Order: sequence, then structure tokens, then C-alpha cells
Amino acid sequence: MSAGARRTLIILALSLVGVAALLTAAGTFLLRGSLPRLNGSTQISGLEEPVLIERDNLGVPTIHAANRVDAARALGFLHGQDRFFQMDLLRRSAAGELAALFGPAALDADRDTRRHRFRHRAAKVIAAASPFERALITAYTAGVNDGLADLRVRPFEYLLLRQAPQPWFPDDTVLVVCAMFLDLSLFAAHAEGAEATVRDTLPPALASLLLPESNRWEAPLQDGGAEFPHMPTDLDLHSGPGSTGPDTGRYIDSLETEPTTRDAAGSNNWAVAGRLSGHGGALLANDMHLGLSLPNTWYRVRTIWRDQGRSHETIGVTLPGVPALVTGSNGQVAWGFTNSYGDWSDLVILETDSLGRYRTPDGWQELARIEEQIDVAGAESETLIIEESRWGPVWSTDLRGRPLVLRWTAHDTEALNLSWFGLESVSSVDEAVLLAATVGMPPQNMVCADSTGSIAWTIAGRIPRRVGWDGRLPVSWADGSHAWRGYLDAQEQPRILDPDEGRLWTANNRVTAGNDLARIGQGGYALGARARQIRDGLRAMDRPLEADMLALQLDDRALFLEEWRQIAHRALAGNESSSADRSEFQRLTTDGWDGRASTTSVAYRLVRAFRIELVSAIYDHLTADCSAADPQFNARWLLYTAAVAFELVDQRPANLLPPGQENWDSVILAAIDRAMETATAEGRPAAEFTWGERNTTRIAHPFTLFTPQLARWLAAPQRAMPGGSFMPRVQHPSSGASERMVVSPGREAEGIFHMPG
Repeated sequence: MSAGARRTLIILALSLVGVAALLTAAGTFLLRGSLPRLNGSTQISGLEEPVLIERDNLGVPTIHAANRVDAARALGFLHGQDRFFQMDLLRRSAAGELAALFGPAALDADRDTRRHRFRHRAAKVIAAASPFERALITAYTAGVNDGLADLRVRPFEYLLLRQAPQPWFPDDTVLVVCAMFLDLSLFAAHAEGAEATVRDTLPPALASLLLPESNRWEAPLQDGGAEFPHMPTDLDLHSGPGSTGPDTGRYIDSLETEPTTRDAAGSNNWAVAGRLSGHGGALLANDMHLGLSLPNTWYRVRTIWRDQGRSHETIGVTLPGVPALVTGSNGQVAWGFTNSYGDWSDLVILETDSLGRYRTPDGWQELARIEEQIDVAGAESETLIIEESRWGPVWSTDLRGRPLVLRWTAHDTEALNLSWFGLESVSSVDEAVLLAATVGMPPQNMVCADSTGSIAWTIAGRIPRRVGWDGRLPVSWADGSHAWRGYLDAQEQPRILDPDEGRLWTANNRVTAGNDLARIGQGGYALGARARQIRDGLRAMDRPLEADMLALQLDDRALFLEEWRQIAHRALAGNESSSADRSEFQRLTTDGWDGRASTTSVAYRLVRAFRIELVSAIYDHLTADCSAADPQFNARWLLYTAAVAFELVDQRPANLLPPGQENWDSVILAAIDRAMETATAEGRPAAEFTWGERNTTRIAHPFTLFTPQLARWLAAPQRAMPGGSFMPRVQHPSSGASERMVVSPGREAEGIFHMPG
């Protein structure tokens, strides 16, 4: 190469370095320009008095305001500065407007969500709000837009998308709440469809086995009434043909995928009465489990304001987009939530005629046909036709081809109201449980404690007054014998005040029995194993303090999995001529078993893999005809699948064995073999199959899903984590505790708070 050519290449290289440096500098400037204001002063329009916002060394703000409306405006400013893109995603995901931001890739999600017409319903909620509620929402909305405008550069996500952020509107706050309904309370509709397929496809005795009301691990606050799975004796599955389903392995996709539905459920809350605690104050613990990403779901804030001469102070977490405290304390009452998994929706069978009309108690009616326009970035907009009945939108069809309509609390203005603000001012658990019955939110288990030492549980959110049936299966509402007759009054809402035991606990499990259970319904409860471990842990404590509550939140003992380990070892003991892999499984799960979901544990991961393989094999066998009849069927929507499988391998009924299997030991040993195949994949020793290798965090900004190269800047460092499923410390790579809180009302300075991201 000539000297001239070398000089040219050097000049070109230096030029490219210079351009790259300029681009990097420009990118850094733009990114920093989109960061929130941390000091100085600014103008927020509409304030009645100046507001002071202080941030601690973690960036957590404290708002000092002269009144509640000014406090809402200031919180809006903070949310608009710190979390606008997150808020935007929430409102768009509920409204079915993601394609306008992300283009055609989001069209399927928008089509699915737009059926709910949440933007239409949100406008009705705002119109029905009280003057005080509307004042807070209006002030908050103005604050959000002021905060966004105060940024020197629009949030970086919009720079990458080459889009401009759209202003915030009052309706958008309701849409954020609708997004939580979608995330937390639509489970029952899917479960109802799956249960209907089971009932319509399988023999009654087998269907009853697969749809139990309880399980051996239950730890409800109210006991009685529910029954364990019963083994049918007059049913012979062993002599029949093999699987007729389209494929096997439908229960799980892969042992290494993120768990879904009940296996990932993990929210806990509990309370200890003041008379039992170490300092005489009631203790509340809460960890709400959700998908983990950057930024976190919640926004921590402390707010101080005055109202009618009285000082108010709240501390806890808010949801960006909503100007209310979600969980936390107001100094007199502290509260926390877990998803209730009650039955808050129903599938209504439409009886139709040849003209396409459907029958109602008032005669034949036509479905409304509503046109919705879906805007698409970079493409033509799309018109979507939504068919809607008097009870709700058309959702799907059953196995007979009949239309199914979704009746859901989230579609009602009465259940989607703005009364959450009242929790900020309650002064006792008695007030809190009465108010909770009126709140417009996805119905949750609310456990609360007050400064007098009292504790309480209730369902926060509206409960429909269901008449004519229990709500577990789709029925026709055509003759009026099945219906919702409004919502329960506050005095009818299930609740427990100051129980004799002095302790309350919930963990997404069945909490109630009898009439209260009939009101709440069966919407997809988690197994009681986690709740039982919490209950027993609380009962073992003597004069507990905050640190003891945290220790229970971090309890990673695998008590539930120990029972499955014993099932495996019993089968191995009866088959001494087992293979080398089986011997290795026995050795690793005996010598290496410490009874915990620890990061270094090979035994935990092996037993977990064995359990999943065993449950999957059993359900692929029992529900094969369901999969053949309904391509959308998935056994994971069914209630207590692990409980049914455990009873089968524990009681070992020969008539229910899969065809071709000699005994239940052979079923169990085959599951051990498949677990070992996974552990030794690609020739590695099973001894390297540690839980920490699989349970390594993947917490990142949503953009990294589509552009992994951004993970360098937009993902948290990966870390192997203890904890798993069916224990207090539920932990998975991209889901876990979105916050952890322990507090005694009036002793907030002694409280404990954790929040990832």
C-alpha cells in the first residue's frame, strides 16, 4: 500500500472516529436532556401554593404541599418527568393503541384489547366522578404535561422510535387502571373456558377429578366446605388407547421458560396484631409479585399536605399514571394487596336465531356492531368491527359453535370508579375495609393494620351479585335465571376483623369458605402451599418485629418440593435395578438436598424438573381428548393441577394409569429420566445443573426484547437469585417481588422497603 493510500485511510479513520465521537456526544446530550430535573425551581401551572419536592440519596421524592390538589399536581409533574414512557405504554396497552407507536407488529395485541373499548369506558368513568375526584385528576393531568414539557429533550424512547409523546388526558388515568385489570383479573375467563372444555369433553367422573375445590396444602383464613380431589373407581383409563391429542407436552413448553399462570403467582401479605408483636404495634408485610422490568412497575413517594387544618402524610408506592397511593401507610393505617384470583367475570352463552339475533329476558336483540379505528405507525390505519351484546363483547365460541360473551367487572363504570383516594385518610381498619368495598380496582386481597394494633382482611374492589349459579361454567342468560344483579353492598363484602388468632395471611390462595367463598367464586387460586408455609412461619414466631417479617418474606425453604422428592425416592427404592442416570438423580437429590431453593443447589433444580415433567405427563394423558376437541385448550388454566397429580401418584389408582404403563412407579421413573435428560443435555454432568444457572435475573427495559444490543445500557446486571415457586420467596428470572414492605402504622421510620429497578 502506498504512503498516500495509508494517509487517506488514516484521514478516513480519524474522520469516522470524529463522527462517532460527535454522534456519541450528541446521544449523550440527548439522553441526559431527557433526564428529570433533580434540583432548582420551575413553574407548575395552577398551583394554589408553592410546593417543595425533596429527593433522598436514592432519588425518592418527598412532596410538601399546602393541599391535596397541589400534591396531585406535583406528583403528576414527577411522574411526567420520571416515567412518562411507562405511563404511555400502560394507557396504550389498555386502549389497544400500541400500533400507533410501534407499527404493525403490535396490531394483534391491539385487535385483542380493543374489544374491551376501554377508552370509551374511561370517558364514562371521568364523567361520573365526584367534583373532588375530578379536581385531583385534572390537577394531576396538568402536572404530568408540565413535567413532560419541562424536560429539555423528550424521553429517549421517543427519540429511538422517531415519535413525539402525546399529551396526557384525564381518561388516561382510568386506562392505566384498566391495564391492571387486564393483568390481574382476566384469569377467570380463561379458566372458565378451559373448565367448560373439560366438562363438555370428558366423562363426568374424570372431569370432577380434574376440577377439585381444594387441595391438601390449603391454609385459608376461613376453613371448611371445600373437598379434595376424589379418585373415581368406576373409570378405566388404563385399558383405553393412548393419547389422541394433537401433540404431547402441551402442559409445558420448556423447563427453562419463564413460568406462567399459577406457577409464577407469588404475592404475599400478612399482618400480626399489636398484642402479639415485640413492640406492641400491629405489623403489616406485603410483597406484590409482577413481571420485573426497567423501570419498576411502582413509583415510591412520600407526600405531606394539609386539609382543613389537619396534616396528612402518606408513604408507599404509586402507579405511574394514577395520583393515588397503591400500598403503604398514612400513619394510622397501613395496607397491602395480593391478587385475589376470585371470579370477576363470566362467559355468557348467546342463544341465536337464523337472523343472527340473540335472546334476552326482554326478547330478541341484535348485536351492536361498533367500528374502531386502529392507527398504525408507518402503515395504513385499520378498521376493526366489534360485536357487542347487552352483557359485553363477543369473546369466543364454545365447542358447539355458540358465541360466548364476556361479562366482566372491568366493563362497568360502577366497578371502575375513582374512589381509591379515600384510603389515604382512613384512621382505622374498620374504616378501611368499608371503603375498600367501594374502590374501583381489580379485586384484591387487602390486609391492613392500624395504629391501635388492630388488623383486618377484605376484598378491595367491587364484587358482582351473581344469581342462579356459581359462575364456574358458561351459561345462557337468555331467560333471566342467571344474571348479575348489581354489586355487593359494603356491609355484604367478605371481611375478617381482629381474628382471635391475631394473625392474617394471603398468598393468592383460597382465603374463605361457605357463603363468602360463594360470593368471591373460584377464579384460579394458587395452591395453598405458600400460604401454609407463611401461616406456619407466623405461628412459630414469638413477639416478632419488622426483621422477623422480612425473614419470612425471604424464606426459600422448598417444603412443597420436599414432598415430591419423597415421591421420586419411593419409586427409586422400589426399583433397585435402575439406570445410572436414576442412581445419579438419587445421589444428587439425597446428598445435595438442603431443602432450599439456593443458587448452588443441583438437588432443587432436579426435583423441580422432575415435578414439572411428572405433572405434564399426567395432564397430557388425562386431558388428551380436550386438546383434540379444542385447539386452544391448555391444562395450565385448570385449578390445582399439581394437587390432582400429587393425589394420583400418592394414592396410585391402577384404573387411572396411562395406557401401556405397568404401574405408577414407571410413570414416576419416566419423569425422572426426562429430568435427567434435560440436566445432562449437550454432555454436561448433572452435577453442574445448578438452580442459580437457570434462576438468573433478566430485568431490562422493554426495548431490549426487540433490540438486544441495547441491553448494555438498558438492562440490570444479571444475578443468580435464591427462591422459586410454592414458597414465600417466589423468584424467577423476569418475575418476582416488585416491592417488599414491612411497616407498623405510626412506626414508619422503623419499616423496611425493597424495590428492584
